[in-house]
Amino acid sequence: MQIPLKSILLLLLPFASFAQKTVVPGSPDINASRLKPGKSLYTIYYVKDNNWTKKGTYTHELSVSDNQLRFVADYIDEKGEWYRKRTSVADAKTFSPVSYKSEGLKNSLDLTFGNTVTGKYRAMGEKDKPLTMKPAGKFVDFNLSELLFTTLPLDVGYKAIVPEFYYGTSTDSVLSNYVIKDVKSYIQRSPKTGNHESWLVNVLEEESGAIYTYIIDKKDHRIWQREMPVGKGTIEICVNEELDYQPIAAKFDKQENLRMLEKGNSVITGTAFARDRGGSKLQVVNINKAQFAPRGTVVSILPNSAYIEEWKEVNRKIRKRKKIPEVPIDPNVAACIKKTTVYDDKGHFEFTNLMPGEYILLTTFGYTHRYSYSYQSGTSNLVHPSGAVLSSSPIYSHGSGATGATAEIEMKVTIRKDGDKVDVNLKDVR
Repeated sequence: MQIPLKSILLLLLPFASFAQKTVVPGSPDINASRLKPGKSLYTIYYVKDNNWTKKGTYTHELSVSDNQLRFVADYIDEKGEWYRKRTSVADAKTFSPVSYKSEGLKNSLDLTFGNTVTGKYRAMGEKDKPLTMKPAGKFVDFNLSELLFTTLPLDVGYKAIVPEFYYGTSTDSVLSNYVIKDVKSYIQRSPKTGNHESWLVNVLEEESGAIYTYIIDKKDHRIWQREMPVGKGTIEICVNEELDYQPIAAKFDKQENLRMLEKGNSVITGTAFARDRGGSKLQVVNINKAQFAPRGTVVSILPNSAYIEEWKEVNRKIRKRKKIPEVPIDPNVAACIKKTTVYDDKGHFEFTNLMPGEYILLTTFGYTHRYSYSYQSGTSNLVHPSGAVLSSSPIYSHGSGATGATAEIEMKVTIRKDGDKVDVNLKDVR
């Protein structure tokens, strides 16, 4: 008699569940050396129908001392009206929980782990509620579960059950399971550092039935992203902002740059203009004729620094390789750009109160590029009475035209001593 396929599957499923390994504190699958102490920043988005709404941030901060790891997860909403700080302490090698503390606007929770879990719960405006629990079996503090996933020997098809401790509102149901259902290879694209070979890890939280998806780097084991459902078709996506990405070694000193622009006695005056030089194919009408920046044109000045030079060089190399996006400039630079405007019809501008040092001047303005040119419009032939062409010479005609052009000018200027007055020609030559 042939056994139906459905019956075979029903017989195999319990065995498959039973065969799945369980990872608890002290398990040989845990390799705590993969953990990297430091701070990580994640931006929280709610995503529905391809619409991304920023909801807040959370930071992960890990430190290891005296054979204990201390992990702080700090959540803050976008408006700063809600927060939750969770602090966990555990054995640095085994992940055996030692203590847990949760702090929020409306309640707090303190727990000490051992054979018996003890602690207190406090709701706003109420007395402390003492807690005593005796869970059966070993478990991981739920606040540390994400870190634990990064220590595991993840591979294609890896599966495991991780018992977790989570206190909600009752001492009767504090244990549940995280079930690693599936692990696959994945390429994570970072807007800052390009492609990274990663693991795509799907985890079932048995208590809620929710599926969490983690993207974990194969090389440095960081969590790039976490996705989880929050109801009504909305997905919460938390994105790693790569705080450790520091491609520029030099630091930008905002206060020193502001001081250079405000605390000196030197002056830079100048003239901003464009000048056409012509070329081999075009004979330009306005050769050597300066076209001044119009009155009101903005001219900017910025103190030059090691940071600015390194930022420009790093981005030059990135543009050449064309593999990753350019490095954004330090946002403090914007506060250290001083601006003035051309005050007449001759392109004149002035900067005052400058200290000695090197500066970068920048401006952009439009002008009309007028030109004349010659072109071959025909051929003149010398013809023999027999009809044979004895010689030929080209016939040239002339034309003229005008195009809109944009002058984009950047110039370095040095003030050598306090009180100097430096006059410059800020020009775009074509």
